[in-house]
Amino acid sequence: MLPTAFRRATQRVRYLHTASIASSVNADEIAHFSRLSSLWWDEHGEFALLHRMNPTRVRYIREKLIEITREEQGEDVGRGMGQRRDVLRGLNVLDVGCGGGLLSESLARMGARTLGIDASASNIGIATAHARGDPELASTGDLAYRNAPAEELVQEPKRYDMVCSMEVLEHVDNPAGFLSTCAELVKPGGHLFLSTIARTPLSYLLTILAAEYVLRKVAMGTHTYSKFINPLELVSFFSKYSSPSPNPEVSGKPWVSRTYEHGLPTRTEAEVRGLIYVPWSGDWKLMSRGATPWGAAECNYLFWVRRPK
Repeated sequence: MLPTAFRRATQRVRYLHTASIASSVNADEIAHFSRLSSLWWDEHGEFALLHRMNPTRVRYIREKLIEITREEQGEDVGRGMGQRRDVLRGLNVLDVGCGGGLLSESLARMGARTLGIDASASNIGIATAHARGDPELASTGDLAYRNAPAEELVQEPKRYDMVCSMEVLEHVDNPAGFLSTCAELVKPGGHLFLSTIARTPLSYLLTILAAEYVLRKVAMGTHTYSKFINPLELVSFFSKYSSPSPNPEVSGKPWVSRTYEHGLPTRTEAEVRGLIYVPWSGDWKLMSRGATPWGAAECNYLFWVRRPK
């Protein structure tokens, strides 16, 4: 069953006007991560698991965009894109809940004009200072940060080719409102990438009991089990969600138009891929599509969905 807040918000979300979306920011969560902000770039500290996870997240983003390009523009164009280091060249990308900038910096290095936003001023300060210390990032001007919630940006006219929000959904107060806000920041035909945690017994065992209380890899209180979101709930949300549009041919079209066995969407509209931590190597492994019906997404997972053109 969906968490109560998610279930109620999902029922309302199709009727929400973007200008009236309530803030999804949880003050306690922001205070928690602000206290930890100075530790963001310690690869062996509080955020060590995210440092290890980041290359896998980046690889998935890269591979998914190349895959879609190959589908739409042909094998030769996709192959040429895959041979470039700056695979995101020319794209405007938004990183929502950027924290200390782990993903934002990676996106900028792949050529994207990247804006990282976070509701914590401390996080933005750390991210900005770290980026300024990198000559490559400082010279391109492709990376900027802003202390703001996503709801603030949705009031502005700019929309993005790609929006990312990694390890944020499980910390917001109004997940349906937050998803709606992120969705409306994506251009038609653009991409939304999320990373979060499924609500399963295994996720409780690994992310809370083991990581917080036994191994002390993560500060206690970082996660709340009832806020975890299952993949099927995200697919269900985007199967009902449609973006307002002045074009009558687009308005009302759901982001996920159909699903198949086990509720799986077509991989050109949405996809779920599990992320598994391998303790003996200290790395994260991206599970194959066929590992389970949901790509072995019993704990951490990546979710991609595309806004209809």
